[in-house]
Amino acid sequence: MKSSQSGFTLVELVVVITILGILAAFAIPKFVALDTQARTVTVSGLAGSVKSAASLARALSMATQSTASVTMEGATVTLTNNYPDSSATGIALAVNANTGVGGDFSFTAGSGTTTPATWTKNGAPTPANCSVSYTAATVGSTPTVAVTTTGC
Repeated sequence: MKSSQSGFTLVELVVVITILGILAAFAIPKFVALDTQARTVTVSGLAGSVKSAASLARALSMATQSTASVTMEGATVTLTNNYPDSSATGIALAVNANTGVGGDFSFTAGSGTTTPATWTKNGAPTPANCSVSYTAATVGSTPTVAVTTTGC
């Protein structure tokens, strides 16, 4: 009786490992780029939320004829010129973003209509350049929401 063994030869295994290595060389850079794109889209999404929260606060202010503050989801949001101000009790409460320890963003409150409120993306390579800023409305104008994604 002859015994026959079956399996892969050393050459076949080397060829398969080489092909897997080539595929990995092309796939890894694409996955690295997805990380940056995800942060950029998250920051852009927050900017949309900030704009929406400011508009909703204004609509609520107009409907209730309250110019000092409105209540949104149980929180009292302070207003300046019928829009949320840039403080921690203004736009930060209106947006209600995931900030703080373990959150997606870090929040820095502004003051009045001169210093903007800023959300910076935690985990970004350059957090200061991966952010959303909100400048409160001045008399007769709307608030300004600026997005910076060069450091995402």
